[in-house]
Amino acid sequence: MAVKVEENDSPITDINVTPLVDVCLVLVIIFMVTANFIMQAGINLTQSAAGASVGKKSAEENVNIILTADNRLMLNGREVQRTELMRELTVSISKSKDKLVTITADKKNLVEQVVEVMDASKQAGALKLSVLKKIQE
Repeated sequence: MAVKVEENDSPITDINVTPLVDVCLVLVIIFMVTANFIMQAGINLTQSAAGASVGKKSAEENVNIILTADNRLMLNGREVQRTELMRELTVSISKSKDKLVTITADKKNLVEQVVEVMDASKQAGALKLSVLKKIQE
């Protein structure tokens, strides 16, 4: 059996793109699979204009939470312990027409404290959240 062998000593100058395409396809698949895990649920807030609640009849029916500088919680004008917050919020929100919770916080409150109250409000059934900054007197 005779085999013809070419004596060609020229270097291979062609680029093999198959491994590059394979790596790119694997990366695309990884991004597609992990894209769902990157999306995190959060609390959506919308910025309203000043005086937007003026003239609404149901403003008194809404749930008002005040977070004081010394970290006390006031729910509709009365003090509430953090352990009782969820139960009290559930009752108050169920009576509310708009299911709106207004949270007023002091400058000295930590963001974590405000977010905990917002999270508790959403879990208790609030459909809308409003965050206000306490006006210094």
